[in-house]
Amino acid sequence: MSEENKDLGDKAEDAMDKAKDKAKDLGGKASEKLDDAKEATKEFAEDAKEKASEFAHEAKDTAKEFTDSAKEAFSKAGGDNKKMLAGILAIVLGALGVHKFILGYNKEGIIMLAVTIVLGFFTCGIGASLMGILGLIEGIIYLTKSDEEFYNTYQVGQKPWF
Repeated sequence: MSEENKDLGDKAEDAMDKAKDKAKDLGGKASEKLDDAKEATKEFAEDAKEKASEFAHEAKDTAKEFTDSAKEAFSKAGGDNKKMLAGILAIVLGALGVHKFILGYNKEGIIMLAVTIVLGFFTCGIGASLMGILGLIEGIIYLTKSDEEFYNTYQVGQKPWF
């Protein structure tokens, strides 16, 4: 029986050695897969960063083109025409800040547009409503001022709000 036990012990030891070798092989393969996954993640992050940079650049170019086109289109309007155009657009499209762009207040126009879209989305339209009311008030103010007063206040004096 001792010979039989010795054979069983040898077989168990051989099985244990094979299991250890198999575990080492699997561990090595897992390590390789982990390294591959890390490399793929780095490549994805670099691609995403590159695409975001390209998108930002394209957005800046598009905004610049829009601003240049708007300046060109509205530069032909005189003082009185800007008053009427700005006043009517402030009443009709005041929430979008179009009247600010017409008067040359790009920063304020972007603020109104962003508040309308972003804050309006998150507050279920309250932000957009507030910008609409603000535009309505500004439109009424623009149209009730005399031509000279409007020109001196908003075009020469560059008063951006009210």
